[in-house]
Amino acid sequence: MADEKKQNLENKPVLSPPLPERKKNTSPNFLLSVELKYVKLGYHYLVYNAMYLMLMPVLCVIFAHLSTFTVDELWNQLKFNFVTVVLSSTSIVFTATLYFMSRPRKVYLVDFSCYKPGPAHKVSRELFMQLSAASEVFTEQSLAFQKKILEKSGYGEMTYAPKGLMRVPPDQSMAESWRESEMVMFGAIDDLLAKTMVKPRDIGILVVNSSLFNPTPSLSARVVNHYKLRGNILSYNLGGMGCSAGLISIDLAKDLLQVHPNSYALVVSTENITRNWYFGNDRSMLVTNCLFRMGAAAVLLSNRTFDRRRSKYQLIRTVRTHKGADDKSFNCVLQREDLDTQRVGVSLSKDLMAIAGEALETNITTLGPLVLPVSEQLLFFVTLVAKKIFKMKIKPYIPDFKLAFEHFCIHAGGRGVLDELEKNLELTEWHMEPSRMTLYRFGNTSSSSLWYELAYSEAKGRIKKGDRIWQIGFGSGFKCNSAVWRAIRAIDPAKEKNPWMDEIDDFPVRVPRVAPLVY
Repeated sequence: MADEKKQNLENKPVLSPPLPERKKNTSPNFLLSVELKYVKLGYHYLVYNAMYLMLMPVLCVIFAHLSTFTVDELWNQLKFNFVTVVLSSTSIVFTATLYFMSRPRKVYLVDFSCYKPGPAHKVSRELFMQLSAASEVFTEQSLAFQKKILEKSGYGEMTYAPKGLMRVPPDQSMAESWRESEMVMFGAIDDLLAKTMVKPRDIGILVVNSSLFNPTPSLSARVVNHYKLRGNILSYNLGGMGCSAGLISIDLAKDLLQVHPNSYALVVSTENITRNWYFGNDRSMLVTNCLFRMGAAAVLLSNRTFDRRRSKYQLIRTVRTHKGADDKSFNCVLQREDLDTQRVGVSLSKDLMAIAGEALETNITTLGPLVLPVSEQLLFFVTLVAKKIFKMKIKPYIPDFKLAFEHFCIHAGGRGVLDELEKNLELTEWHMEPSRMTLYRFGNTSSSSLWYELAYSEAKGRIKKGDRIWQIGFGSGFKCNSAVWRAIRAIDPAKEKNPWMDEIDDFPVRVPRVAPLVY
């Protein structure tokens, strides 16, 4: 009997001790709690280019010395010193060759397109609640909870939902899910190809990201099939990477363009709502029902030098942060079955805001040394060293990122996240306007929301030549990613075609903290 009890104890799985609970679920003030190791990641870029920085003084000394000679004196020196001429010429050629071969190819954003569904797909907050009630699967408590979320969401009355979910009873079939994905993807791609005049067979790289809908064949294969893309296309389909996957796709396309010269890369970012609507009563899963809406974006990148003149932006750099090694970060956005009915949904942890803040802290601290002006970097770094190494009790210096960027595109994941970022980055209402208006007009369209925000700035005529744009995306995993762009030319809204153009004069609108809802 004792041996049997011992065997049972040995077979019992060992559970790891519970992680300590956070005292607060709000986002930390990440600019006031910087880790020195993350700053080192940013300064790695400077070390990587140290060879070129060290060569500059040497070249300056050489040219300064040569400037002391007259043309005749220089010619006489070279004429009688053939070895010096050969060695100097070889050094110059070698240095120039090394520089041009090692520098990365420039990546240009030729144009992008965001899909705008038709009027039949519009779903007001009132209609949303009516459809939820008509499904007869939600309890009164769950309906009241969804109503409360919508009242504080910052959403307007013209977001979009797929037809399958607007039926009673809802249709979540594979066929209906395919229809939604095809409609938004092909709509965005058709518009993009029309604007750029690029033929489908000229596209050499394709990256499609959709977090939750990953059928077989893949969505990228469906794009290849529909547009009859060439047989040797480099096709990638990214799944399960959340709302930050749009910038991950950009980063992947950028890396591929470094090794495939004279290529076009098509990036398609979307999410499928039909297949992943949650019909249960777990509150942690009901939040995603209230927030996510239908949308998609298509982006055309190029490394062709002659495409620069017609392109809108140049990709300056990308920075990716992954906190998945931490258990709480990994589990804070999780697709699973609920405990009562075994229905599948995506649960959001109460620690989500704090975890998002930590990921943003890491990403921003890495990006800072790469983009901030020298004056800001010096103040930031000196203060950090004094506080972290010399343990001096001084107030941390908060870098002003408004000196590094003219425009901010922050993922419209929810009102709370935007509020925290506005406060911590000390941004103005003008800087936050594209994100807030995108949330109000289109809702959370997942990875494509950043492009609706940039389209808003273009429609307002805000993008001038040389302007710098910072896109920040974050999602499950937990990941935070940044992309920095520079405008190659001013964007004339009169020549633009995007989802905002026919109604841009109606924005911005005042969004109340709580908008009462009656249904």
